[in-house]
Amino acid sequence: VIIPKRGTETFISTIGELDERVELYKVTERIVNLELDDRAIMASKLAYENAQVVKNVVMHFVDFYNGWDGKISQFLYITFGDRIIHYQKENSTQVFMICDKPKDATLILISFRGTEPFNANDWNTDIDYSWYEIPEVGKLHMGFLKALGLGNREDIRTFRYHLQIEIVKESDGIDKIDIRSLDMTAYHMVREKLRSLLEEHKNAKFIVTGHSLGGALAILFPIVLVIHEEKKLMEKLLAVYTFRQPRVGNRQLEKFMEAHLDHPVPKYFRVVYCNDLVPRLPYDDKTFLYKHFGVCLYYNSCYIEQRMEEEPNQNFFDIEQLIPEHANAVWELIRGLAMGCTHGQEDYKEGWFSILVRVLGLAMPGVSAHCPTNYINSVRLGKSM
Repeated sequence: VIIPKRGTETFISTIGELDERVELYKVTERIVNLELDDRAIMASKLAYENAQVVKNVVMHFVDFYNGWDGKISQFLYITFGDRIIHYQKENSTQVFMICDKPKDATLILISFRGTEPFNANDWNTDIDYSWYEIPEVGKLHMGFLKALGLGNREDIRTFRYHLQIEIVKESDGIDKIDIRSLDMTAYHMVREKLRSLLEEHKNAKFIVTGHSLGGALAILFPIVLVIHEEKKLMEKLLAVYTFRQPRVGNRQLEKFMEAHLDHPVPKYFRVVYCNDLVPRLPYDDKTFLYKHFGVCLYYNSCYIEQRMEEEPNQNFFDIEQLIPEHANAVWELIRGLAMGCTHGQEDYKEGWFSILVRVLGLAMPGVSAHCPTNYINSVRLGKSM
């Protein structure tokens, strides 16, 4: 028995084991939307893997970053000038960038990693429901801002430093903050790498994607670009595709971003599968006031797509929905067992791990609906009403 070594191309994440597919969907006709959707979902799943696995899968590898609470490094070499970051800090933010061609690329794809099932820091970020309010912009999820490196709860001034256009004056006390560490963040590193790639590939546009926590970071990235008035970069934005993304802000944020993501055509698409719990968090109620925005592409358990503003049962925990949710979980288990026979062994047969999660879904339907298999199948097999 050979035990895979962490960091090698044979070491696959838990998410990767749930769904082993890595190849892009083969379409007989060139369907642009399907190709973009499929690239986005496969990239969002691939973001869970280590650099060696990513290199082995993608055509043209650009950069792979592994950071924590805003600190970021190339591969696993973690230094800041002459300072070595304390080894006790845990990795929590991960993102990779790829081009469709080594030269004269037309598409740059940025993919943020979602919540790792056994990563306590990721879960801590997810359950941090506190706000950070930006005047004339709105309220944003503080945990997700922190994951992008745009602030530190230990010093709230760091959020203000990163989320403003003008330099803070010394009278505000910002001069006491270590500026060197503030500049080395996930957001800043990705932004500067994107800028250099767009200069190299003049005709390229970029897509941002991610699922779960990664989806939240994927939409926050262009939000902060707008806040920083990065107009040239935003002109190159082709689309934002998020999968099972939690809510990131309030209604004011939605109105602030409408002009940048909805005109002249929609650029922001949230893909939600059936009874997935995560897109229904944090709550949209009188206490939390979180709101979704963008185009919701909702798929039911028969992979029928509906375009809407908000997914049904928006806060999930509804007594009237208990029986339908559990009945649907039974159907998903039966469907999972039969997919290989009905749609092809090579592309759709579910492994034992995926089936086990569906069995667990009989008790926790919102959790099993969160699996990547549901989203890949929805994109590839989905039909519009």
